[in-house]
Amino acid sequence: MQIAKAEFKCSSERITQVPKDDLRDIAFIGRSNVGKSSLINMLTGRTGLAKVSGTPGKTRLINHFRIDEAWYLVDLPGYGYARTSKSQRDDFSKLITDYVLRCEKLHFLFVLVDARLEPQKIDLRFIEMLGRNGVPFGIIFTKADKLSQTQVRRSIDRYRAALAEQWEEFPPMLVSSSAKGTGREEILTFIGECLENPAQ
Repeated sequence: MQIAKAEFKCSSERITQVPKDDLRDIAFIGRSNVGKSSLINMLTGRTGLAKVSGTPGKTRLINHFRIDEAWYLVDLPGYGYARTSKSQRDDFSKLITDYVLRCEKLHFLFVLVDARLEPQKIDLRFIEMLGRNGVPFGIIFTKADKLSQTQVRRSIDRYRAALAEQWEEFPPMLVSSSAKGTGREEILTFIGECLENPAQ
């Protein structure tokens, strides 16, 4: 699949504000500073579509981008902010969980994790919540250009080992590097196949 047109549709601070049309949502989420905005820009081929910030936790709303008038790419707030108040973190957590668990437009969710790090407890807790609630999702390992292919494989194996404690079947796992464009074709192909499936 190729993306010819990507445009900002709206920002929402609650799920009642998300678009009311029939286009399905393919959403992206991860810890702050995992490289989500850079990945979205790389996938769409639009360098300024999602705002890249040096300050983790800058995305605090649900941002919908309409892709080729056919589906929405959704940029969700990061979880695990280091520099926001507890009340703000709780608000973001409610916004995220409301969308992920209650928004009927959500068709598939990508959870982004930093390939350089050991499996993080907050990521594993989030993934566990998705599993408990039957949310269809996959994992994208970001910043793969910082590692050798062997190190990337080890990172994936570490995640498989961590998930094997609770999961019988692993979610789809993809590898990306926004800096080098790694994984763009694979991720877009996966999205295309995903959108061909009936709403889940």
